[in-house]
Amino acid sequence: MPRSGRPKSITTPRMKKLVRDRIRRNPLRSMRKMAAEVHISKGSMQNLVKNELDFRSYKRKTVHFLSETIKLKRLSRSKGLLTRLEIENLDRFLFSDEKLFSIEQATNKQNDRILAPNSSSIPEDVLYVARTQKPRSIMVWAGISANGRTPLIFIPEGVKINAATYRQLILEPVIKHSSRNIFRNQPFVFQQDGAPAHTANITQKWLHENISGFLSKEEWPPSSPDLNPMDFSIWAILEAKACAKSHNNLDSLKRSLVKEWEKIPQEVLRAAVESFPTRLRSVVKNKGGYIE
Repeated sequence: MPRSGRPKSITTPRMKKLVRDRIRRNPLRSMRKMAAEVHISKGSMQNLVKNELDFRSYKRKTVHFLSETIKLKRLSRSKGLLTRLEIENLDRFLFSDEKLFSIEQATNKQNDRILAPNSSSIPEDVLYVARTQKPRSIMVWAGISANGRTPLIFIPEGVKINAATYRQLILEPVIKHSSRNIFRNQPFVFQQDGAPAHTANITQKWLHENISGFLSKEEWPPSSPDLNPMDFSIWAILEAKACAKSHNNLDSLKRSLVKEWEKIPQEVLRAAVESFPTRLRSVVKNKGGYIE
């Protein structure tokens, strides 16, 4: 029997094939442009793509470059770290990293939104986030564990981080603090990435002589900010809070960073640290490739 009601005009087999072929040729096409090309509304196109073709929209991601050689090293070293974690307690790990903070307001292009009846009703200082060519900035070092955190270390302006300054400004004062205040003078494992100052022979020698355990330059996977809890989690939390508004000078920025650093709940730090083994397994599963 003939079906009652208005016959389909949008979700016909011909239209579905037409749209599917267009997406196959160029998956970066926008819904609006495709709708205009086939003379239907944007809403109808969204309905066809989502409900009839069962396609979903995914954001493109900016990631660190991974060559095939780097992927192989990430794979083998992640396996090695998982083996080490079978005998080492994750609570004894201290993860560290550096980040450059500027006095300008931090923004999130994906999530920063303003609710207003129209754009003209939004004050300029709310709608626009000003940027300058070379804003004043400062390099900050910090470390976290499942049970504590180091103080923030501010690198003086104009000081270049090399093996000597890294040891003098960070390793010597911080390692003593961490050993005493975080790990109660018990052995711990120190993590750092593959920056030149970290992998220099003089740095590796100092760590070998002064720390009971550390991840050597042959152990930490290269090009792996997605494995360091500071990189994939904590820095973003700190920046969102401390740089929610612009600062007039570096002293104001420093005060805000210190204040917000102390306010991050320890549960948040622990959760970031405890995700480390899961991320290692993801790297192994993806054969050293991207996991985010």
